[in-house]
Parts: sequence; C-alpha cells; structure tokens
Amino acid sequence: MPLTDTAVRNAKPGDKARKLADEKGLYLLIQPAGGRYWRMDYRFAGKRKTLALGVYPDVKLAGARERRDTARSQLADGIDPGAAKQTAKLRQHQLAAESLEAVAREWFERHLAGKADSHKEKVIARLERDVFPYLGRRPVAEIKAPDVLAVARRVEARGSLDTAHRVVQNVGQVIRYAIATGRAEADPTPALRGALPPVRHTHYAAPTDDPAAVGGILRMFDALTGQPQVIAAVRLLPLLVCRPGELRVMRWEDVDLDGAAWSYRVTKTSIDHVIPLSTQAVAVLRELQPLTERLRGGWVFPGGRSPLKPISDAAINAAMRRLGVDTQAELTGHGWRALLRTFGHERLGMKPEVIETHIAHKAPDASGLGNAYARMRFIEERRRMMQQWADYLDQLKAGAKVLSISGGAAA
Repeated sequence: MPLTDTAVRNAKPGDKARKLADEKGLYLLIQPAGGRYWRMDYRFAGKRKTLALGVYPDVKLAGARERRDTARSQLADGIDPGAAKQTAKLRQHQLAAESLEAVAREWFERHLAGKADSHKEKVIARLERDVFPYLGRRPVAEIKAPDVLAVARRVEARGSLDTAHRVVQNVGQVIRYAIATGRAEADPTPALRGALPPVRHTHYAAPTDDPAAVGGILRMFDALTGQPQVIAAVRLLPLLVCRPGELRVMRWEDVDLDGAAWSYRVTKTSIDHVIPLSTQAVAVLRELQPLTERLRGGWVFPGGRSPLKPISDAAINAAMRRLGVDTQAELTGHGWRALLRTFGHERLGMKPEVIETHIAHKAPDASGLGNAYARMRFIEERRRMMQQWADYLDQLKAGAKVLSISGGAAA
C-alpha cells in the first residue's frame, strides 16, 4: 500500500532501523536515532543496488517519488542511476573548482604575492564586492563579454567609472590565467574595448596657487586628535612628501633618527630609496618612538586593532576629512607631491631634477652604477632641500609673509 504524507510525518523510530515501503522500489528508512532517509532498491547489470533519494523532511514524499521516477527512466534507457548521480556530483565539484571565484582566488595568491599589501587589498575587495556576487559561481570557461559588461555597468551606474574599467581588467587577468592553466579557451574582455566611457584622470587635489590655504591646513593638522600614530602620519606626510601608501608601512628598522634618514624599497618601482629627514620630521618620529617602536609588528604606524598590521590605506585621508579638509577638491594625501613640485621650484628655487628624484623615485641613472647609486642621487642636495621645505611649511603655518626666490610675495 502506498505511503501517505500523514504516515510519513507520524512515523516513529524503533530499537532497530526499519523501512516504510511506498511502491516501485521506494521506501523510507527510519534509523533508531530518528533520521529518516528516502531510498530506492533496484537492479542493474544483474546486481542489486540502493539509491539515496534525499532526507525527510527536506525532501517530501512527492519529491522522493519524482526522484524515483527519474531513476526508473534512466534504468529504462540503460543508465545506472547511482553511477549517473556520482558523475553529476563529480561534475559539480569540478565546476566549483573551475568557477570564476575559485580561479580568481588562485590567480590572486600566485600572481599578487609580491605586490604591496595596499594593492592586494584593493584588488581582492574589488573582486569580492563587484564580481563574485554575480559571476563567482559561473564556470570560468563560460564567462562571455556581455556577462563582464553587465558587471562593469553596475559599477559604472554607481558613479565609479574608473573602478568599472579595473573590474574588466581584473576579470581579463583571471580568465587569461584560466586559459594558461587549461580551464578556459578565450578571453572575452578585449571585445569590451570602447564599451565603457573613457576615464578622464585628474590630478590629485592640492592648492598649488594658494600658500595661505596650505598654512591653514597645516594649522588644522596641529589640532588633530585621535590615535597618536595617525596624528603623527598626518603631520609627517607634508614633511616627507612620499606616497601615503609608502608612509603607512614605514618600519622602525628602516628609520635612522640619528642619521636623519629613512631607507626603504619602493614596491611601485622596485627600487631602493632614501628620504632625508628634516629636524621637524625627526622630532615627530622621536615623539612617537616610545609608543610604537617596541610593538611586535615593527610598524611605525601600527593599526588601531592590531599592532601586527599598519594603519589602513585610507587612514590619512580619513583623518584629514575629519578636520574638514575636502580630500576630493581641496587637498589629498598625494597632493603634497604637487605642492613640492610647484612651491619648491617656483617659490623656493629648488632644482626640478632634485625634486623629481625625491618624489618620483625613478630618476634616470646616467652613471651606469645602478640602484645603489640611484637611491643616493642628490642626497646632500635633497637633505638641504627637505630642511628648507620643512622650514617653509613652518612659516606658512605661522601665517608669515614668505618671499619667493624671484622676490614676489607668497601670502
């Protein structure tokens, strides 16, 4: 007699496993511990076999019968339903291993291992936010140009055109890695050239024509409150004129306060570099030294949550925004580089090649002596330049009337 939903629902376990038969080989196996499992007995190639059809109540009686009927149809076609189920399961595992997300994470671990932490964090965050939710489970070999464009246009729609272009770039990198490892055959992203509006890059915000505004911002920096390492980083950035991403990963082992120098390897250009420290920069670091030097991570500016990591890539600009500085239109962390270029050359008479050696970190090496020479290029001139720059910033902060080299006034 066929089972009913009521009979299945009211079935109780006993001391031993027992079966409630339905029909056409289907039955409910009830274990002493209470588990209830749909099973189907069948014969294939002369052997008796049992097929698992699901667990009650996740699979109801009607669902179990549908799965039984599918298995019986396979038997009628000469297919072993148990073997077919195992093949499908293996295919699902294979597809999961070949999904865009799986391949992307493998590519990330293998190809970005040597990149700066800030770069890696941006790439994986972009993939996890803008790509994986929509394409992550898809087999990488099945990703087509319209799929990638749809993802990119979602990003563009929220006003992040540059990120949309980077999404296309990253997906292309992942698919090309999949091709190289035998999991895809074609990269669809070249077909998207011109599909998105071009990005119009702008310079980092900086008041290059208003020394008085710079002085006002420096005075705001002196009023900054919060974590001492973030305060120190904000105050040091104008004095060092390095990239914010380089400053945040400064390590005490690379700082020579007695010799007034910071030596480090620039990940962006893969060269060694030395930044001379003005007396003002040394003073900021000496004030911070007893607070962070002995922490386990070795960072000059450790993160607030863990000393094993430095402050975040956005910490400096975030602190500036808390002071009321518009980092989009007024001044960004990178903007100090433009200020040194402009004020240093036009108002203080600094040599452009010395400025570029300091801020670009990749000056031509005509000597043929290589990186060891390049890192020390113009070192004495740069030492004088950075002290002159720090003194100039102090004058701007004090609101003094500063004369340019040509004799003009700079308020």
